[in-house]
Amino acid sequence: MKKLYIIVLGAAALMMNGCDIERLPYGSYSAETIQKDKAEALDILLNGCYAQLRSATDVMHRTGEYPGDNIMKQNATTNNFSQYMSYKHTATNNHLPGVWSNGYKIIAQASNLIKMVEEGESAEVDQKIGEAYFMRGMMYFYLCRIFGRPYYQSPETNLAVPIVDIPDNLDGLVLPDRSTVKEVYAQAVADLRKGEELMTVYKSAIYASKYSAQALLAKMYAYMSGTYENPNKTYADSSYYYANEVIKSGKFQLLSRDVFMTYNQMTPDSKAQVETVFAVKRMDAEITNYNPVIGSMYANIQDVGWGEIYTSQKYLDLLNETGYNDWTSENFTDARAAFIHPQYTQKNGLPVRAFRFFHEVYDKNGTLTGYTYKQGEIAEQGTTLTTKIGEDTYTLTPVNAGNKKYSIEYNGKVYVGQDDYMMKLNNGYPMFYCYKCSLEDGIPQLHSPIVSRLAEMYLLCAEAAAKTGNYELARTNVNIVRERSLPGKGYASMDATNAKELIMKERQLELAYEADRGFDVYRVGDTMVRRYPGFYNTILEIEPTSPLVVQLIPQSEINAYPGTLTQNPLE
Repeated sequence: MKKLYIIVLGAAALMMNGCDIERLPYGSYSAETIQKDKAEALDILLNGCYAQLRSATDVMHRTGEYPGDNIMKQNATTNNFSQYMSYKHTATNNHLPGVWSNGYKIIAQASNLIKMVEEGESAEVDQKIGEAYFMRGMMYFYLCRIFGRPYYQSPETNLAVPIVDIPDNLDGLVLPDRSTVKEVYAQAVADLRKGEELMTVYKSAIYASKYSAQALLAKMYAYMSGTYENPNKTYADSSYYYANEVIKSGKFQLLSRDVFMTYNQMTPDSKAQVETVFAVKRMDAEITNYNPVIGSMYANIQDVGWGEIYTSQKYLDLLNETGYNDWTSENFTDARAAFIHPQYTQKNGLPVRAFRFFHEVYDKNGTLTGYTYKQGEIAEQGTTLTTKIGEDTYTLTPVNAGNKKYSIEYNGKVYVGQDDYMMKLNNGYPMFYCYKCSLEDGIPQLHSPIVSRLAEMYLLCAEAAAKTGNYELARTNVNIVRERSLPGKGYASMDATNAKELIMKERQLELAYEADRGFDVYRVGDTMVRRYPGFYNTILEIEPTSPLVVQLIPQSEINAYPGTLTQNPLE
């Protein structure tokens, strides 16, 4: 009897009917079993994929966010996720096997489902097959951008990940080496298009749908369209087409400004959540330990979480670029500042006004080695502001008093800083927590990772329009997103000289902590630049052609692979 082996995901499988969890004993299913009760069997198979997707998106978040410049770490850690931040890659990083294996478990299970059921039997069955195609395509895309080079860099020869098709007879099994970036993208595109074709039912944002397939296709084609300077306009057109299909479907709406500032607190399947196209549903009942989850590193909330990775000064400067965000009174110029939660100290129950800046640090040979923060209480002497750093008092010179920006001459150099409030420090670094991956449904570290949402569709339309030379259309689309957070602050003009800068800046502002930044910089041919305080690589610059922009294949997977699995080069 031909057997379909199902990945054992534990006792609990999320049935995704409201908040119900059904416990299902499953380890393997035969084709005969599936035919006896097809609807139930397919549900079990698909729920196995969704359950594995929860684990996959958790570990994959770190590969997309940690290499970027939205965050900083306050000290050293023995946890191997530090390699994503430091770019000191090793093939023995114990986080990478989870990335690889989670992805391939979903690919294998989705492929098994696709093989075992014929299309065309009913719309219900086709919907489930389409969901399997979606998840397989999504995983090929995710794995490809982690282990394969940016698409614009010789996709015909650069290696990505294997495209696998497990035969029924495993005797003497030999699997192929890694396929090229172009081949894996083609496979993912084909899967997503097939999923789009087969899925006709929309239930909620926690299920795959034709709209989630279109949204991911829009993103993939944006990656394939390459740089702004030398774009592939055909792929840019395809990105625009699919993003616009999601927009004009009318199924989704941008949340209002006030509601958006609580976006992290909303469950993705709530009726009020009309912006999310697809998210991976997490539930409190299926998480036994919140310490490893995504948000736990970004904040400690009600004594839950490590709270050791803070918002970078680079991202804070972007938030404050158009005006000062007063976190103490929750008076935000940029709505996206609402996700950041500075940890202020208090005196007599009130925050203490202080000046904060960061300055360069040099070794004894005069070589720049990094940056560090300084802060001191502000004193007013008539119209003059002063601050005390150590034993010395410094006069603050207005740079933009309305935006609470002042300069200070310190150690013979002039630095610009912020008139703000005294903050709690950890190892000398101000504790800028981020709650964007926390507090879903009021639970401290509950978070359902976002795969696609409507705001990104407008940003993808803007990028595609700019790459095809329609700058007015690009400006219109980027301003739809920008003016939601910054009313009346849309860009007045856009052309070839500034389109890339403005669109990519808006992507960084809008999509921070959604695991995009570590890929976005390189896919458009930019250099990752970190020039701000933090423990890991605070004067880092990684060129898009560097071997360090991709992760190494886990050595454990190379050792266990039934065939050749070529490693990524370190040099």
